[in-house]
Parts: sequence; C-alpha cells; structure tokens
Amino acid sequence: MRLSQAADYALRAVLYLARQGEGTIVDAQTICEEESVPKRFLLKIFRELAQTKIIESYRGKNGGYALGIDPAKITLRDVIEAVDGPIVVNRCLIDPAECNKINGNSCRTCTIHEALFDVQQTIVNKLEEYTFADLLNS
Repeated sequence: MRLSQAADYALRAVLYLARQGEGTIVDAQTICEEESVPKRFLLKIFRELAQTKIIESYRGKNGGYALGIDPAKITLRDVIEAVDGPIVVNRCLIDPAECNKINGNSCRTCTIHEALFDVQQTIVNKLEEYTFADLLNS
C-alpha cells in the first residue's frame, strides 16, 4: 500500500493546524509555505477535509482554515479516507466481482483474499490508533 501525495499533504496540513491550537485560523498561503504544499493542491485537499468537518473554512479578509474537530478525535485513518476514500489493499476486498479467481467460486473462499483482508484490517486498525493529539505529544 502506498499513500497518495494528496493524503501525505493532508496529514501534514492537519498536523500543522493542530499545532496552531484550537480555533486558530491560518491562511492557505502560510500553510503552503510552511509545509511545502502547492497552493492549488492544498485548496483541493482542504475542500475534501471541510466536507468531513475535519477542518473549517473561513472566508473574508481574515479568512483561512482551522481544525473543525478536536485533534484527539481525528485519526490518521480519518484524514487519509477523507482525501483518498476507503483504505483498500486489493480491489476484490471492495468488490468481489473484481476478483480474478471468480470462475463459479466465491472470492470470499480465496485464501489470498482472506490474507489480504487480514492485512487490510491490521492497517486500518493501526491508522485508527493514532490521533493528531498523539502526534502533537510525540
């Protein structure tokens, strides 16, 4: 599994906002400069994060972005899935019809499918263990 560039940028931007403290509004340009994220890319990511309420967007002269949720309630999984969608190790884990082994048999009986499902659950569980409050304290 490999994180997309968008997920990497999103994780860094959310951590940046968490470091600023609750309620602190920061303009996009500052975040871009501090985290080396292209502005157009960051704005797209922030739209996705705002839809899930992870961040809040503020318009106007003193507008910008701030965390919308307590950092202790935001996990790595939340941010990754906000920009990349569900975490999936193999396509057959989302849609059994995508399984290459299906030829009258159910993919659910495939040994590889079962092993990959276990790996995927381990990854998801681990990503849920880390909150942004944890990252602030490390």
